[in-house]
Amino acid sequence: MEKMNFVVRKAVVEDVEEIRILARDSFRMYSENAGITELVTSLNESYEDVKMEVQTKEVFVAIFNEKVIGSLRVEIKPDKTAYLSKFGISVLYQNNGIGKMLMSAVDDSMKMLGVDSIYLHTASRMFSLVKFYYEGGYYIESTTKDRGYIRALLCKEYKTEQVENALYTEYENLSAVL
Repeated sequence: MEKMNFVVRKAVVEDVEEIRILARDSFRMYSENAGITELVTSLNESYEDVKMEVQTKEVFVAIFNEKVIGSLRVEIKPDKTAYLSKFGISVLYQNNGIGKMLMSAVDDSMKMLGVDSIYLHTASRMFSLVKFYYEGGYYIESTTKDRGYIRALLCKEYKTEQVENALYTEYENLSAVL
């Protein structure tokens, strides 16, 4: 099997239509898989809606063969927190590490921007998604039914992660001395 090379980068205005279509298709499948009967906003986004987000948020895309195959959006809040939304990968390219690559780009960017923690919502019954986020260092902070289904609010704390990494490094250094 031939190795696939993906590129993750910040979105530009030229990506808007592909991001819009990807989000619509991803969230249609997400709604079906999670049994969501309420309207999911990503299904009705206009070109202008997505363009505004590309211009005002941190929007990342995964590219393969010059085509957007994954995207997500992050809003940086004044209190040094961030909110990740509209994360989707083309069904044709799922389970190839693209989601992990996008999340890694987000983590690097958030740390560079001094963000303390990042939040996101996902359907709690979507075990594969909850597991994916747990593996990426997120934990469930709370749940809500505000949209007609149980959504989990997940959080990743960068400050805690930095402290844990520093403690691990200190332990490794101490072990090497002993």
